[in-house]
Order: sequence, then structure tokens, then C-alpha cells
Amino acid sequence: MSLVDDNPLKPSEPNLDSQLLDSDAPRSFSAEPLPPPLSGDPISYAAATPPFKASSLLPEDLRISWSWTHLVVFLVFGFGSLLIVQIGAVLLLSANAHLTQKQLQQMIESKPQFLVGTNVLWYALLFLFLYMTLAVLRGLPFWRSLGWKKLSADPAMGKGSPWMYFFSGCGLAIFVAIASSRVKNVDHLPIQELFKSRSGAMLLMGMAVFVAPLVEETVFRGYLYPLFASKFSGFAQNAGADPLRATRFGTLVGIFITGILFGLMHGAQLGWTWGLVSLLTLVGVIFTFARAWTGTVLASFLLHLGYNSMIAITSIIATRGFTHLPPQP
Repeated sequence: MSLVDDNPLKPSEPNLDSQLLDSDAPRSFSAEPLPPPLSGDPISYAAATPPFKASSLLPEDLRISWSWTHLVVFLVFGFGSLLIVQIGAVLLLSANAHLTQKQLQQMIESKPQFLVGTNVLWYALLFLFLYMTLAVLRGLPFWRSLGWKKLSADPAMGKGSPWMYFFSGCGLAIFVAIASSRVKNVDHLPIQELFKSRSGAMLLMGMAVFVAPLVEETVFRGYLYPLFASKFSGFAQNAGADPLRATRFGTLVGIFITGILFGLMHGAQLGWTWGLVSLLTLVGVIFTFARAWTGTVLASFLLHLGYNSMIAITSIIATRGFTHLPPQP
């Protein structure tokens, strides 16, 4: 079975290995039960939760080792670490001054490096959690476990070249820009606060191109999508669906749930303008479909990279290198 060409929409035919897996013999890809938590911390607990036992008919990129318990701990860690990072940054800013809440808010808005810096630090903590619970404490290959594999070089497989995904992302950005121009009430969005200064705009574009695609694709398409797809495939099979239909159902549910979560994650930046959030949800669905179709996060990463790169390039051109920023209301 190819590690890069598995199509989640069309599971591979059972072979001798799958027949052995369906028998009483141990499953070759199932990990042994892990020992109890090493200590009381959430990272050790998540690492010691029983791994997911995948069906032999699931595509290989959906055979994962984490479970709902791991996701719950990940979410608790994610929200907790974000709160700690933001509180720590606020205390650092106000350490030598007694500021009112309004003054503190104005100071934060005037310092784009605060918003970008806290986001980057939070992203690093999320990666640390995944690395510790998957690679260090479980001994799994970090990138490969999270769906990072090479695209197929065989044109007969119909997966396309890396440049195809990159330029498709550029085209998707143009489409979203045109569609966004027809959405009402988008005169002032929270994300536009970073465009008050040249340094803020440059920091935002740098994070959008060099940081966000890597982190967001690893979390959404590498971690969340295979969990949803595999679990809902199991639910459908337990409800009586045959394995092929169950896998297709789980894949479609995983694509849409991940896309919706991707759109909602950007909601605050867009001032919860639902027309824009819906467009970002569509973008997330397209990214996840590419991940599902190719079996690798690399495809959705290249789409995302092309999408954000086009936004950055057009912003640089429109503002003449961020020297002619639009007036703020």
C-alpha cells in the first residue's frame, strides 16, 4: 500500500495483510496498551490514553494513535496556555505603570508585536504539546504521524504537482477577495487594527506566510481531520453501514467539521461578519478536501501557502510596500 497515494474517498481493496488483520491475529498497526500516566500533568495523561484501533479498511492516513480523550486534553491545554500567554504579556506591558483597562487596551492595540508575538508563542506551545504526547512519550514519528508525506510523483495517480496546489491557493484567494467585496458591513474589521502601522502590517503578513500555514495545517488537517474522519467512520460502521460507505461518510463528516472549525477560528478577526466567516469556512473545506484526496497534509499546506502568499503580495502592491496604508476610521 502506498504511503502517499491512499485516497480516503476510495479505500484500498483488502489484501493478504488485511485478511490477516481481520482474523484473530494481532493488528500490525495497533500499538500496545500504554502504561499509566507518568505523573499528574495533562501531557503525560494524554500520552498514556489508549491509542485508537483503526479498522483494516481505513486508509493508512486515517489510522491514528490519538483519541477523543487526547483531543479533550489538547483543547484544555490550548485554551489554558492561550490565557496564560495573554495574561503574562499584559502583566509584562503594565509592569511599570498603573493603567486603567481602557489605557491598557489602547496600548495593546498600538503594539502589533503584542498580538503577533502572543500568537506565535501560543502556536509554539501547541506544537510542544503534540510533540511531547506523540513523539516523545509515545515514540511515534512526529511529522509522519500528523499526515506530512510526499505528494505522488506519478501523474497517472491524478494527485497533481506541488505547484498546482500552490497556484490553486493563489486563485482561491482571488476568488475570496472578489466574493468578500460583495459582503456588507466589512468597512472595519478587528484584523485591520494591524494595518495602522507599517510594522504591524509587515508582522501580520510575515506570520500569515511563514507561520500560519504550517501550524494551522498541522493542527486542523494533520491532527483534527483524521480524528473526526476515523471516529465517524467507526460510528457509521457500528450503525450497520458497510466499511466502504462508512469510510466515505466519516471522510465527508471530517472534511466539513474541520472546515467549519477553521472558519470559526477566524471569526473574531473578522468581527463575526458571517458572510466572511462563511467564505473562510468554504476555504477550510477546500483545504481539507485536498488533504483527504491526496492523503497528505502537504497538499493543503501548499494551498494555504499559496492563498496567504497571494493576499500578502496584493497587500504589498496595493499599499506600495506598506507605505500608503488605508486611513483608519
